[in-house]
Amino acid sequence: MEIKVLHQVMEWNDDVSAQVRDTLREHKVCLINVMGSPGAGKTSLLTALIARLREQFAIGVIEGDITGQIDAEKIAALNIPAVQLNTDGACHIEAMSIQHILPQFDLDGLDVLFVENIGNLVCPAEFDIGENFRLTVLSIPEGDDKVAKYPLMFTDTDCLVLTKCDMLPYFDFDLERVTADYRGVNPQGPLFRLSVRTGDGLDELAAHLAGRIRAALA
Repeated sequence: MEIKVLHQVMEWNDDVSAQVRDTLREHKVCLINVMGSPGAGKTSLLTALIARLREQFAIGVIEGDITGQIDAEKIAALNIPAVQLNTDGACHIEAMSIQHILPQFDLDGLDVLFVENIGNLVCPAEFDIGENFRLTVLSIPEGDDKVAKYPLMFTDTDCLVLTKCDMLPYFDFDLERVTADYRGVNPQGPLFRLSVRTGDGLDELAAHLAGRIRAALA
């Protein structure tokens, strides 16, 4: 019975995610789902990307957290429309939550909407929230075994970003292992190595996302 209920919930989420996708298509907005562990640097990466993309696109952000609004305040300080989504314990964001939040934005005034999902390498990968594009963040301090341990997160992503690469000299992190593991589950997925602190690699990722956003809006 539990398996049957889970299957029904997933089907329900798929129905709502299709509605979210239709709404965003109608308003010509690209939704990017940003996933990764707590502390991987998702918010720092978003602020750096906003700085590089805001001259080309009108941007909004949904910040997902268990509680609080620390990250939303950081985004709002950049004069970017931001809405905080608190899940009150849930380990992921579902399409229904996105559907309820969309009216808080002037969708006709946006080109791209980033969703910073709950910090977790398991549950967020299981739920389609109506996104056009999934971006997974993995930081050097987390270790080089995460692709092998949590394959779904890296299989069902459109892009892997290795962050905090300026810390490679201080950690026993095998880049070749991570690359091989990623290619094993996602052979065609782009992989970017960068550091928000130094700026290395950020322009390349921003250019890639700009191309994906334009393709989604075309």
